[in-house]
Amino acid sequence: MNYTLIKDYIDLLEEFETEVSNSPESYPVTIQGFKAWISGKGNMEEHHPEEPYWEGKENGRTPESAISTLLVHLNRYAKTYSKSAISHSEFSTQEDFIYLINLKAFGEMTKMALIKKNIHDKPVGMLIIARLLRQGLIEQTDSDVDKRSKLIRITERGLKVLENQMEKIRQATNIVAGNLNHYEKMELIRILNKLDRFHYPIFSRNINPDELINTVYDEYVFKGS
Repeated sequence: MNYTLIKDYIDLLEEFETEVSNSPESYPVTIQGFKAWISGKGNMEEHHPEEPYWEGKENGRTPESAISTLLVHLNRYAKTYSKSAISHSEFSTQEDFIYLINLKAFGEMTKMALIKKNIHDKPVGMLIIARLLRQGLIEQTDSDVDKRSKLIRITERGLKVLENQMEKIRQATNIVAGNLNHYEKMELIRILNKLDRFHYPIFSRNINPDELINTVYDEYVFKGS
């Protein structure tokens, strides 16, 4: 019996279980999920057999630090292009047209559902909604299910204003994707979806900021922690 092969298999299984415990939605804890994870791992190693370089790596900077910084940078780049896309329009911020795009795509929803879909705190989201209401780009009605709730929908005027700006918005999104080829775009979507599925349930719990990091660290296992 090849005990080395068995040990390698067990090591891989432990790695799979650790990754899935941190992100349960990424792969099902089944033999099919394990096979899919192995396949994805193989594709990643085939296309990127060596570790990439990141600034400060030679001085011991961690990959987690590099990822966090790069995400912040990319968010700022995207906001710069979005600002250009809405210049000379009725939109004040990129959040304005993103709220409208969500309403157009998903239909009417409550204020809090719209705010959570855009990953905003309630005070920030309510200011954006109030601004869009004043401009006549959205309208609100009483919910038939809960009279205390208001349903928000995009107006005909909102649709028209959004459509007038969509070409510039599409150009901005194309620029944000930069020089990535098709495979890299698909891989990035897969990775970002995985991160989003990890973070969104935590965000939705509205954990007090003073307790957030300790709570997450107590509930999840992080490599190297």
